[in-house]
Amino acid sequence: MKLIGSLTSPYVRKIRIVLAEKKIDYDLVLDSPWEEGNQVVALNPLGKVPVLVLDDESTLYDSRVIAEYLDTVAPNNRLIPTSGRERISVKRWEALADGVLDAAVSAFLESRRPDGERSQSWIERQRDKITRALRVMSDELGEQLWCHGNNLSLADIAVGCALGYVSFRLGDVPWSQQYPNLAHLHERLMQRPAFAESVPPN
Repeated sequence: MKLIGSLTSPYVRKIRIVLAEKKIDYDLVLDSPWEEGNQVVALNPLGKVPVLVLDDESTLYDSRVIAEYLDTVAPNNRLIPTSGRERISVKRWEALADGVLDAAVSAFLESRRPDGERSQSWIERQRDKITRALRVMSDELGEQLWCHGNNLSLADIAVGCALGYVSFRLGDVPWSQQYPNLAHLHERLMQRPAFAESVPPN
């Protein structure tokens, strides 16, 4: 298998962590939809990363789809419960974390637009989403060690990537001071090789 993506994409990072936790071999092919002449648009009509190219050359895209595929193709270290409310709980955490990523990416990209084209109201709207979502994450995590159950799951991976990306691109958001339980979760996650080795370059 080949994973197509960039080192700074939080969605690619999520899949790299899933692959590492599942101990699945793959080749990482660095490519960005923002680079001229990229191959991403030929593999994903939406022009987004990550893209997973399977052994038969078929492709999967969207990090949620790829994560679910990887969890089913390799039964070790299950990250998503197989059925019922437990499964929905993990997927709900993932949706919340991915929503934070969507808003953070949108705010960051908008902030890089030239003067006169940039919408401060749009940036604030995205940051408001992040603020609300982090509060809910903290409330629902409470005193638990993990987002769901007693072990690492896709919920923790998604939340860890979201927190890391907010720090990476929106460093003025003081989430670690506001929500110590999220900070402690992130610290524990960063002790895992899969997380530590996937930190995006500065």
